[in-house]
Amino acid sequence: MLIQLIIGTFVICGTVLIQAMFIGVLSKALANINDWLLNGSKTLKMILVVTAMVIWLVGGLTASAWLWAAIFLIFDVFNELEPALYFSVVTFTTLGYGDVVLGTQWRLLGSLTAVNGLIIVGLNTAFLMEAISQIRKVQSKKLS
Repeated sequence: MLIQLIIGTFVICGTVLIQAMFIGVLSKALANINDWLLNGSKTLKMILVVTAMVIWLVGGLTASAWLWAAIFLIFDVFNELEPALYFSVVTFTTLGYGDVVLGTQWRLLGSLTAVNGLIIVGLNTAFLMEAISQIRKVQSKKLS
Protein backbone atom coordinates (compact mmCIF):
# COMPACT_ATOMS: atom_id res chain seq x y z
CA MET A 1 0.00 0.00 0.00
CA LEU A 2 2.80 2.43 0.85
CA ILE A 3 4.42 1.98 -2.56
CA GLN A 4 1.10 2.88 -4.23
CA LEU A 5 0.83 6.04 -2.15
CA ILE A 6 4.40 7.02 -3.02
CA ILE A 7 3.95 6.32 -6.73
CA GLY A 8 0.58 8.10 -6.78
CA THR A 9 1.96 11.14 -4.98
CA PHE A 10 4.78 11.52 -7.48
CA VAL A 11 2.46 11.05 -10.45
CA ILE A 12 -0.01 13.59 -9.07
CA CYS A 13 2.85 16.06 -8.61
CA GLY A 14 3.93 15.33 -12.19
CA THR A 15 0.48 15.92 -13.63
CA VAL A 16 0.06 19.15 -11.68
CA LEU A 17 3.41 20.28 -13.07
CA ILE A 18 2.32 19.34 -16.60
CA GLN A 19 -0.94 21.25 -16.24
CA ALA A 20 0.83 24.23 -14.66
CA MET A 21 3.10 24.37 -17.72
CA PHE A 22 0.11 24.25 -20.06
CA ILE A 23 -1.60 27.01 -18.04
CA GLY A 24 1.61 29.07 -17.97
CA VAL A 25 1.97 28.94 -21.75
CA LEU A 26 -1.69 29.80 -22.15
CA SER A 27 -1.42 32.73 -19.71
CA LYS A 28 1.51 34.12 -21.70
CA ALA A 29 -0.41 33.75 -24.96
CA LEU A 30 -3.46 35.51 -23.51
CA ALA A 31 -1.31 38.39 -22.30
CA ASN A 32 0.04 38.79 -25.84
CA ILE A 33 -3.38 39.10 -27.51
CA ASN A 34 -4.90 41.91 -25.43
CA ASP A 35 -4.71 44.44 -28.27
CA TRP A 36 -6.19 41.95 -30.75
CA LEU A 37 -9.14 41.35 -28.43
CA LEU A 38 -10.09 45.04 -28.50
CA ASN A 39 -10.71 45.37 -32.24
CA GLY A 40 -13.31 43.73 -34.43
CA SER A 41 -15.97 41.24 -33.42
CA LYS A 42 -15.56 40.72 -29.70
CA THR A 43 -18.05 37.85 -29.62
CA LEU A 44 -16.30 35.94 -32.39
CA LYS A 45 -12.93 36.52 -30.75
CA MET A 46 -14.25 35.29 -27.40
CA ILE A 47 -15.56 32.13 -29.08
CA LEU A 48 -12.23 31.53 -30.82
CA VAL A 49 -10.15 32.17 -27.71
CA VAL A 50 -12.31 30.02 -25.41
CA THR A 51 -12.29 27.19 -27.95
CA ALA A 52 -8.51 27.40 -28.29
CA MET A 53 -8.07 27.51 -24.50
CA VAL A 54 -10.22 24.41 -23.98
CA ILE A 55 -8.41 22.46 -26.70
CA TRP A 56 -5.04 23.47 -25.22
CA LEU A 57 -6.06 22.49 -21.69
CA VAL A 58 -7.41 19.15 -22.93
CA GLY A 59 -3.90 18.64 -24.31
CA GLY A 60 -2.61 18.92 -20.76
CA LEU A 61 -5.22 16.45 -19.55
CA THR A 62 -4.18 14.08 -22.32
CA ALA A 63 -0.52 14.35 -21.34
CA SER A 64 -1.51 13.54 -17.76
CA ALA A 65 -3.49 10.48 -18.84
CA TRP A 66 -0.48 9.30 -20.86
CA LEU A 67 1.73 9.74 -17.80
CA TRP A 68 -0.59 7.53 -15.73
CA ALA A 69 -0.66 4.96 -18.53
CA ALA A 70 3.14 4.94 -18.64
CA ILE A 71 3.28 4.38 -14.88
CA PHE A 72 0.82 1.50 -15.18
CA LEU A 73 3.06 -0.07 -17.83
CA ILE A 74 6.32 0.57 -15.95
CA PHE A 75 4.99 -1.16 -12.84
CA ASP A 76 3.38 -4.01 -14.85
CA VAL A 77 -0.11 -3.05 -13.73
CA PHE A 78 -1.07 -3.62 -17.38
CA ASN A 79 0.82 -5.56 -20.04
CA GLU A 80 -0.32 -3.49 -23.03
CA LEU A 81 -0.65 0.18 -23.84
CA GLU A 82 -4.31 0.19 -24.90
CA PRO A 83 -5.81 -1.06 -21.61
CA ALA A 84 -3.36 1.09 -19.62
CA LEU A 85 -4.33 4.23 -21.51
CA TYR A 86 -8.01 3.33 -21.56
CA PHE A 87 -8.08 2.73 -17.80
CA SER A 88 -6.11 5.92 -17.25
CA VAL A 89 -8.51 8.08 -19.26
CA VAL A 90 -11.68 6.47 -17.91
CA THR A 91 -10.45 6.77 -14.32
CA PHE A 92 -8.80 10.19 -14.69
CA THR A 93 -12.11 11.58 -15.94
CA THR A 94 -13.88 9.73 -13.08
CA LEU A 95 -16.14 8.06 -15.64
CA GLY A 96 -15.15 4.64 -14.32
CA TYR A 97 -16.98 2.15 -16.54
CA GLY A 98 -15.57 -0.73 -14.50
CA ASP A 99 -14.94 -2.93 -17.53
CA VAL A 100 -11.17 -2.72 -16.93
CA VAL A 101 -10.11 -2.87 -13.30
CA LEU A 102 -6.88 -3.07 -11.35
CA GLY A 103 -5.83 -6.08 -9.33
CA THR A 104 -6.16 -5.75 -5.58
CA GLN A 105 -2.44 -5.07 -5.18
CA TRP A 106 -2.78 -1.89 -7.34
CA ARG A 107 -6.34 -0.69 -6.83
CA LEU A 108 -5.30 2.21 -4.61
CA LEU A 109 -3.57 3.68 -7.68
CA GLY A 110 -6.95 3.73 -9.43
CA SER A 111 -8.39 5.87 -6.65
CA LEU A 112 -5.41 8.22 -6.78
CA THR A 113 -5.85 8.50 -10.55
CA ALA A 114 -9.47 9.59 -10.05
CA VAL A 115 -8.53 12.08 -7.33
CA ASN A 116 -5.85 13.44 -9.63
CA GLY A 117 -8.37 13.89 -12.43
CA LEU A 118 -10.66 15.87 -10.13
CA ILE A 119 -7.76 18.12 -9.14
CA ILE A 120 -6.71 18.80 -12.73
CA VAL A 121 -10.27 19.34 -14.00
CA GLY A 122 -10.90 21.73 -11.10
CA LEU A 123 -7.68 23.58 -11.84
CA ASN A 124 -8.64 23.92 -15.51
CA THR A 125 -12.14 25.09 -14.63
CA ALA A 126 -10.80 27.75 -12.27
CA PHE A 127 -8.31 28.91 -14.88
CA LEU A 128 -10.93 29.07 -17.64
CA MET A 129 -13.31 31.10 -15.48
CA GLU A 130 -10.57 33.57 -14.52
CA ALA A 131 -9.31 33.81 -18.12
CA ILE A 132 -12.80 34.48 -19.46
CA SER A 133 -13.29 37.12 -16.77
CA GLN A 134 -10.02 38.82 -17.75
CA ILE A 135 -10.87 38.68 -21.46
CA ARG A 136 -14.22 40.32 -20.75
CA LYS A 137 -12.45 43.07 -18.77
CA VAL A 138 -10.02 43.68 -21.62
CA GLN A 139 -12.84 43.77 -24.17
CA SER A 140 -14.84 46.25 -22.11
CA LYS A 141 -12.01 48.81 -22.17
CA LYS A 142 -12.25 51.73 -24.54
CA LEU A 143 -9.28 52.56 -26.73
CA SER A 144 -7.79 55.90 -25.71
